[in-house]
Amino acid sequence: MKKLVTTTVEGAVLVMTIDRAEARNAVNRAVSQQLAEALGRLENDDALAAGVITGAGGNFSAGMDLKAFPIEGIPLVGDRGFCGLTRAQLRKPVVAAVEGWALGGGFEIALACDLIVCGESARFGLPEVTRGLVPAEGGALRLPQRLPYHIAMETLLTGAPITAATAARFGLVNRVVTDGESLLAALDLAHRIARNAPMALAALKQVQQVCGGMDGPAAFAEQDVIVAPLPASRDAEEGARAFAEQRPPVWRGQ
Repeated sequence: MKKLVTTTVEGAVLVMTIDRAEARNAVNRAVSQQLAEALGRLENDDALAAGVITGAGGNFSAGMDLKAFPIEGIPLVGDRGFCGLTRAQLRKPVVAAVEGWALGGGFEIALACDLIVCGESARFGLPEVTRGLVPAEGGALRLPQRLPYHIAMETLLTGAPITAATAARFGLVNRVVTDGESLLAALDLAHRIARNAPMALAALKQVQQVCGGMDGPAAFAEQDVIVAPLPASRDAEEGARAFAEQRPPVWRGQ
């Protein structure tokens, strides 16, 4: 099978590139499966602490391949969703590096990431309603959590894209950079994340996954269960010792 998702390792960061530029990186079943496999590698390799997802050829992803849809259907990967990401609960942080178009499922991939960096000319859209569909892999659920309700609903109900400037104004993206620089900016963030304790990173992600949308005593109760092992961990001991000795910590993930 042709490699439609390529991977490179940059220190403790796995860069995953959707490499189907001739189709604006549209996702067919092969792309979905290969990205899921790359994410599995990120999760299972202890030498990797964070990931970056990007697209080749100046676009992030045009979303689901509508030409393949009548034959392949929606390219979900088990209970992990589109590309093995949109319904997954990953332990390790992932940054989206967006250039050009992030449409439909492509936008949903970015929304499923923990941080988003984009170029100045990037465009984000969920045009499913114009094709008789609904963005059911996170778009309809996540966008109103990330944007003001009425802005999100305009985007969902009209199918019209939003610009990088609009995304930045409403806090949808972490950085807007010069076109062509999004991968470098995403790698900078990913490397800064990767320097931190892996157990703490995983716990922070789990708190968001479990407690997101909750409030009050119930949220604190769920959070406390998740973070309870950390103070007694070897990494917490190492963090304190490294601070006292004024040196970088050496994490063991224990």
